[in-house]
Amino acid sequence: MRNILIIQGHPDAAPHYGHALAQAYREAARHAGHAVREIDVAQLEFPLLRSKQDFENGSPPDPIRGAQEAIAWAGHIVIFYPLWLGSMPALLKGFLEQVFRPGFALPEGKNRLPWKKRPGGRSAHIVITMGMPALFYRWYFRAHSLKSLERNILGFCGIRTVRESLVGLVEALDGAARQKWLYRMANLGMAAK
Repeated sequence: MRNILIIQGHPDAAPHYGHALAQAYREAARHAGHAVREIDVAQLEFPLLRSKQDFENGSPPDPIRGAQEAIAWAGHIVIFYPLWLGSMPALLKGFLEQVFRPGFALPEGKNRLPWKKRPGGRSAHIVITMGMPALFYRWYFRAHSLKSLERNILGFCGIRTVRESLVGLVEALDGAARQKWLYRMANLGMAAK
């Protein structure tokens, strides 16, 4: 059994299809016996980082410390978010900047080389909902924001992405297609993938 952390990165607290996908994953994972915790970024109050000084030497606010504890607890992290302007919503990016700061994700101090990846040994699954066809995002736009999250944020901090789920044309999905995605998320939750 695994410790799974679900991060809901939609900045709107009102329910969206991404919330339903996360719920299907969560319920199936719990039913399979996995321990599951959740972070809903829209529910957290935290300031955006505005300087290198604050990033390197500032003290994370309490909600961010709680998120860091949840990430340290988790063996597998599942991140859900909508594609906005070709990338993750700014609130999710601000959250990740606050969480993966020196002292948690990177060693502290001026002489950081070689960097030790602190939250290492964890895996991630990234689920992105979008209005465009997923194939168009992957091949025409080369999934640039997804690759950036995988390589420049998670990978840089020692978290290995093992799976990606791109849900395209989300507003146009009919009931059968939506159910198929919910079923797929439930299967992934049971397997903790």
